[in-house]
Amino acid sequence: MNKNLLWYDRAAVEWTGALPLGNGRLGAMQFGGAGLEEFQLNEDTLWSGGPYNPANDKARDAWPKVQDLVFQGRYKDADKLINETMMARPIKQMSYQPAGNLFIATGHDGEIADYRRELDINRAVSKVSYTHDGVTYQRESFISAVDQVLAVKFTAGDDVKLDLRLRLESEQPGEARSDANGITFTGRNRDAEGIEAKLRFAMHADVLGGDISPDSDGSLRVSGTGEFIILLDMATSFVRFDDVSGDPEALLSARRKKRQGKSWDQLRADHIQEYQSWFDRLDIDLGTTEQAQKPTAQRIAEFAQSDDPALAALYLQYGRYLMISSSRPGTQPANLQGIWNKETNPPWGSKYTVNINLEMNYWLPDPANLAECFSPLITLLEEVAETGAEWAKAHYGARGWVLHHNTDIWRAAGPVDGAEWGMWPMGGAWLCAQLWDHAAYAGFEPDLVQRIYPLIKGSAQFLLDYMTIDPNTGELVTNPSNSPENIHPFGTTIVAGPAMDNQITRDLFAAVIEASEILGSDAAFAEEVRVAREKLAPDRIGEEGQLQEWREDWDMGAPERDHRHVSHLYGLYPGFQINPDETPELTAAARRSLEIRGDNATGWGIGWRINLWARLRDGNHAHDVLTLLLSPERSYDNLFDAHPPFQIDGNFGGAVGIIEMLVQSRPGEIRLLPALPANWPDGRLKGVRTRCGVELDFSWQNGQVVDCRMRGRNGEIRLHANGLEHQVTVSGGSAQISANQLH
Repeated sequence: MNKNLLWYDRAAVEWTGALPLGNGRLGAMQFGGAGLEEFQLNEDTLWSGGPYNPANDKARDAWPKVQDLVFQGRYKDADKLINETMMARPIKQMSYQPAGNLFIATGHDGEIADYRRELDINRAVSKVSYTHDGVTYQRESFISAVDQVLAVKFTAGDDVKLDLRLRLESEQPGEARSDANGITFTGRNRDAEGIEAKLRFAMHADVLGGDISPDSDGSLRVSGTGEFIILLDMATSFVRFDDVSGDPEALLSARRKKRQGKSWDQLRADHIQEYQSWFDRLDIDLGTTEQAQKPTAQRIAEFAQSDDPALAALYLQYGRYLMISSSRPGTQPANLQGIWNKETNPPWGSKYTVNINLEMNYWLPDPANLAECFSPLITLLEEVAETGAEWAKAHYGARGWVLHHNTDIWRAAGPVDGAEWGMWPMGGAWLCAQLWDHAAYAGFEPDLVQRIYPLIKGSAQFLLDYMTIDPNTGELVTNPSNSPENIHPFGTTIVAGPAMDNQITRDLFAAVIEASEILGSDAAFAEEVRVAREKLAPDRIGEEGQLQEWREDWDMGAPERDHRHVSHLYGLYPGFQINPDETPELTAAARRSLEIRGDNATGWGIGWRINLWARLRDGNHAHDVLTLLLSPERSYDNLFDAHPPFQIDGNFGGAVGIIEMLVQSRPGEIRLLPALPANWPDGRLKGVRTRCGVELDFSWQNGQVVDCRMRGRNGEIRLHANGLEHQVTVSGGSAQISANQLH
């Protein structure tokens, strides 16, 4: 039995039932209808608008006035002044766009038997099969990273000839035309928020096999064959965030020429081999029950009441599949919907929200043995550091660079949407702290540290200039800021120095100090950062025993005690400042805060909570929260996260949460089965990466680790397993810990 299979006994009716295909650049959602097949199409650089500068010339003069209002406790007045003078113009950013739809009408509208639709994530290949009028029909589809094309093959059995009609449509301005080779759509993107559309784009579908008859409406008829193939590619004129001078039709032509002459079998074999070089690095087995035989949608519906550990394992591997399919070197990073979006006005612009969502997307690649998938995020930060430096200087008179709570493909860096959400200057700082965590997984490889250090330093320079001494407490604080999106008892989000800002800043400043030591340079700046770090406000425990979200003990009076964000728990996860071994009192306070917040939230909010409970080493509670995620309320039929609506960060957050329940690591330290739930007494995890620069293979029985193998960077590692601490030496690139040593 293929344990890494999503399958269904009916076609998708809703977009969230369709199956996703992707190669990082191209995306498609396949519906699998017998009478009408639909592929909804995306290309990762097709966004609205074009390069723009959202500067606000009032911001720099207004900033000191806003700071004074905040320190006086006049939070609503500060909110009002920010909205009037400090927000980006336009106040909204650009949005990720759908490219179009490929429709294939088969005429099979009568009775259908033996229908099956599946996505094999071992090979990144989808299949549809059914019987109509006694004839079996099959389709196979994939998106190849080797040949940069969506490939679809239709097959009819028993010498029956296919007779189909193809259409290629788009909601973007443009037109379709057809000829004896296929269909081409050329057009432009859309204006948005007063920003002129500046992208050109094109799609082309080659049709191979049968008699091809083009129609004046741009459609094609294919007949006279029992088998035909569609090869579809898309391109835009995007070159980089400030350059749209590319030639999309020339790009399509060049790629078409490169793959010309390749057979279906060659295309398919090359695709599978390349994909499996990523996917096969990690394997997980949590046990299998009879539930695994059922259709995927039924397994989701029954997960809470059934014993189906294999669905949790599938969810992790599906998250890895989505990551490989939406984020590769040279592509754009995975956005709020990865690479899959059907709407010209998508939820939250389907862009990059950086007060949790983009960060959560990229918690997964490193432990899941997909480090290269992190690469697009580094590129985004290198680009947004350019636009963010302009904003820092013009709006705050600051060194370095800043990113607030959102960005888009044009790398806009200013505060957007409104003061309540956008006046948060920590997006770049959080992502830079995450860069340093990425470096830990790589064993602080010098070339990587050298590459990311300018980004980390620039973010720290900005904060040194942005932060100020609170005249009421003497603490060094951000002002203005917010604890992302959570309204405090004074009716706004605007504050100075919320807990999350202090925690992120501590991590960022620590990264600067460590990087300076590794590189053996910039000691003077590292010392400046060290001095500032000592002036940051500490984490505080409130009267209810909770970890305070703000410096003031406001948590119990906040209007949303069950708020979806758990920002003040950053120090517990993804950070390590709060942990059971070194800070037991703060850990207990974090637990109390989680209890007050509650387990149920948006999809990504549940994903974060799984990781937090895992860090608290409470595996049964973490599994309870996972059960909320793997429910029809929070997982669509195709296992996409139901925020609602769809947001992919919940998929990635939930997937990495499963890993966090099984393995936790810090530089020099690994902890096995730190939060193992009773539901998974036996299992195996192979190929998981750690912050010690090593990969692990290990298995367990009756909740006890029975074998463990490490490979990778040489060094000394403290290994916690079965209630014991072991000192392990990795030499020659590997280490084997015997069963006797583990007990």
